[in-house]
Amino acid sequence: MRTLALGAVLLTALAGCASTPTVHTDFDPSAQFASYRTYTWLKKPEGRSPLVDQRVVGAIDAQLAAKGWRQAASNEADIGLAGNVATQQRQTADTFYSGPAWGGYGWGRWGGGMGMGTATTTVRTYDVGTLVLDMFDMKTKQAVWRGTATGTVPDSPEAVNTKVQAGIDKMFATFPPGSAPAK
Repeated sequence: MRTLALGAVLLTALAGCASTPTVHTDFDPSAQFASYRTYTWLKKPEGRSPLVDQRVVGAIDAQLAAKGWRQAASNEADIGLAGNVATQQRQTADTFYSGPAWGGYGWGRWGGGMGMGTATTTVRTYDVGTLVLDMFDMKTKQAVWRGTATGTVPDSPEAVNTKVQAGIDKMFATFPPGSAPAK
């Protein structure tokens, strides 16, 4: 019984890891991130829910504030932010097999037989969401940083908010480039 409970806990932990958004970042190595202190939103992300959009912007603002950056007017900002949100429907097919059915012992009609197995295929449709955040140097108008977070979109608003926050936290874990990862 203890083995079964341990197995259930392990599967739950693995499922939690699998649901973490996939995050990638890229940056211009010649950009002087130490000199950037202010930012402005050039384009705020817009998705299917204005409430989620507000939470995304708020989470990014909080991450930048924690790094010592502050929001400024566009003519005074060091960095311009452009965010985009996209969702795409995907499908997966899961096939489960049962059989073949073996019966009794012996051959043919003397005590045994073989039955054909069956296969059941279930198609599951789900949404995958991607947040892309680009940073531009306002003086040079050149891209200096990009972060992307991609993951399945849960059905409940609470789960969506949790995943959005996890993706943004992971995106900014080593921001600005060259800094130590957050612990």
